[in-house]
Amino acid sequence: MKNREGRENRTVDLHLHTTYSDGAYTPAEIVMKAKHSGLTTIGITDHDSISGIAEAKESGKTENIDVIAGIELSSSFDHTEVHILGYFIDYNNKELLDSLTEFQEERLKRAKRIVGKLNQLKIPLDIDTVLEQVKGDSVGRPHIANALVKNGHTYSYNEAFNKYIGYGRPAYEHKWNFSPEDIVRLIAQAGGLSFIAHPGRSINEDIIFRLIKAGIDGIEVYHPGHTPDLIYYYQGIVNEYCLLESGGSDFHGASQGDEHTLGQYVVSKATVDMMRQRLFNH
Repeated sequence: MKNREGRENRTVDLHLHTTYSDGAYTPAEIVMKAKHSGLTTIGITDHDSISGIAEAKESGKTENIDVIAGIELSSSFDHTEVHILGYFIDYNNKELLDSLTEFQEERLKRAKRIVGKLNQLKIPLDIDTVLEQVKGDSVGRPHIANALVKNGHTYSYNEAFNKYIGYGRPAYEHKWNFSPEDIVRLIAQAGGLSFIAHPGRSINEDIIFRLIKAGIDGIEVYHPGHTPDLIYYYQGIVNEYCLLESGGSDFHGASQGDEHTLGQYVVSKATVDMMRQRLFNH
């Protein structure tokens, strides 16, 4: 569902991915697409990577698009994967950079384990073929899915997940993660604000309240995966606990079938102003 505010006030998409994680477009291309979609402010939130931010900011200056430095980090709680968005981070922060190096090393180890399981299933895929799909820093299951399609082992990206590498499938491997508390602390230490990403996908109330206790700054209220009822529910939690709200398209590009979402799941500039005010008062 789209945000119900007047369309003229909603020109902010705070959840975009580039080729530096699992997106289809470079940071400069994302900025151009954002401009053509009528956006004025965007958040670059690659998985476990800040490498696309500088390029996006430089392009944003040229195209008059305000680019917010962001990231999407994975954590886990009770066997549930919890994604946390960070905004306004210092992307030169040493502790953040060291942690991202650790994340990326663990991602590569996981990818190798998945490839090993695929080989046991008589699928002759090797890790170098997967890494050919990676344009940025972090390898993930989307790159494995693309490699499976490219090499004729599955007909489609979705089939790769549904048949082999999705949760509960024969080649699935759990991801190594920090705890949610560690992620919230890391983002705060890097000068940023932390938000629960797309909670409607799998996060229950217990996890939400654990994150509130850990000091989470807000919740991603507006997301393509959220129904009107879920949006209303998360707005209630935000208001009750004096949290911030965010929202965005979670845009990756054509490879993941969400080409149409850019510019459709948006928030107002006032939302960003409230985020900046919270940072000012920290």
